[in-house]
Amino acid sequence: MIAAPLADVATVVQFETALQMTQSEAFDFIHSDSLLASSLWTNVALAGVSILLFVYMGRNIEGTRAQLIWVATLLVPLVSLSSYLGLVSGLTVGFLEMPAGHALAGEGGVFSPWGRYLTWALSTPMILTALGLLAGTDRAKLFTAITMDVGMCVTGLAAALTTGSYLLRWVFYALSCAFFVAVLYVLLVEWPADAAAAGTAEIFNTLKTLTVVLWLGYPILWALGSEGFAVLGVGVTSWGYSGLDILAKYVFAFLLLRWVAANQNVVGRETGATEQPSSGTPADD
Repeated sequence: MIAAPLADVATVVQFETALQMTQSEAFDFIHSDSLLASSLWTNVALAGVSILLFVYMGRNIEGTRAQLIWVATLLVPLVSLSSYLGLVSGLTVGFLEMPAGHALAGEGGVFSPWGRYLTWALSTPMILTALGLLAGTDRAKLFTAITMDVGMCVTGLAAALTTGSYLLRWVFYALSCAFFVAVLYVLLVEWPADAAAAGTAEIFNTLKTLTVVLWLGYPILWALGSEGFAVLGVGVTSWGYSGLDILAKYVFAFLLLRWVAANQNVVGRETGATEQPSSGTPADD
């Protein structure tokens, strides 16, 4: 008669302890798993190296459009360095009790690196800004891509943090994927024609393909990882995200900056994204 209630109380205490884990305890948890810790520290190191390399590569870049591409690209590892330091320190991670229906429901606090979504919400718009400027797209298309991208990241965060309903986690996931489809439309349909007109089609198509293929890996990894069906463990999932980040951010940025530095005459042409407003002076009658 008493054993069951006591067991329930013990379970509740276990959940509350996990959910209220301090930052230092989160730090210890991360570093007790070598696979998890290495996935984060590797990105800290590569982000730092990338910042130094990209500053060096951009030392002779001139022209407004080329410099804007360089700044947007440089911001990618800068944001990543800050974000991964937040993750590895335990500052931007949490431990969530998953709702009924989830594969890990009832197992106490599940590790949730929600700080990754901060990285994506700030770094992926910079990637799209650089690609849009490279393609010479207009402001409307650039604005559409960036806002759809931010919507994708915010609803992805909502999916990861929703613990009241298993169904709503997947509803937010579906919304995030819908925003992603809009981003893919701009990348695959709208911008290639702009890039062809701007004379940057060859490098744009290479980077577009790299971006689309790698970005498709994120929702797949979410579904298979601990936030979704929990087929993959925390350490494997973290390395999956880190591997995608390395290719989609640092390798992408290196290829882009190398091309821009070598083709500043092409990048310097006037385009829809950088065109100056007309003076408004009426023509002579």
